[in-house]
Amino acid sequence: MSQPDAQRLAERVAVEMYARDNASKGLGMNVEAVAPGYARLSMAVRKDMVNGHDICHGGMIFTLADSAFAFACNSYNRTAVAQQASITFCRPAKLGDRLTAECHERHKAGRAGLYDVTVTDQSGKTVALFRGTSATIQGELVR
Repeated sequence: MSQPDAQRLAERVAVEMYARDNASKGLGMNVEAVAPGYARLSMAVRKDMVNGHDICHGGMIFTLADSAFAFACNSYNRTAVAQQASITFCRPAKLGDRLTAECHERHKAGRAGLYDVTVTDQSGKTVALFRGTSATIQGELVR
């Protein structure tokens, strides 16, 4: 598949995925960019995302990173799910911060893929580092 065709396919997959993704939509995530093996999503930290320490709940940050991972690993139109994921929190995010999760494919072979996500705040400071392993299963998102 040519690069322009692969890019168009990744964009079509992202549109279809987002239409079905009630979790990402419910948290106010925006898909900013997609390409084969790549995705960038953003989200504003709302009051209902702040924990008892008055910082963004780690689960919300994980979910943003996980969503970027999902859009990147499904960009080839082969259904992929998370097999494993981990996150390291580097600095707190606060109410009103705009978080961006940028996911890059590091390795893809057979049914497995390895992806790294960096979550930054609006000043570009790293909030979290996420690594996920995907497993391709049966199915496609678009025909």
